[in-house]
Amino acid sequence: MNTIFMSCYFRHLEETFKKAGLTIDADNRKVVDIIIHEMVGTHYKDCPTTWKQIEEKFETEEAFIERLRTECQARNIFLEY
Repeated sequence: MNTIFMSCYFRHLEETFKKAGLTIDADNRKVVDIIIHEMVGTHYKDCPTTWKQIEEKFETEEAFIERLRTECQARNIFLEY
């Protein structure tokens, strides 16, 4: 995965994305980034605040994964299970 094209916090979530069945690529990375910003209620491209809110709003990785899967499926982003 090429980190040049990833949001600043995406590198911290690589394993979580794998567990969610989500492959981040050039076609979906921006949409996934926007989804995550919306999930935590931050403005798009505010990476430091978004990363902090991910850690604060989701008590477990499983809760984050469940919500991310739901949001991605709602936007027709392919997930592998």
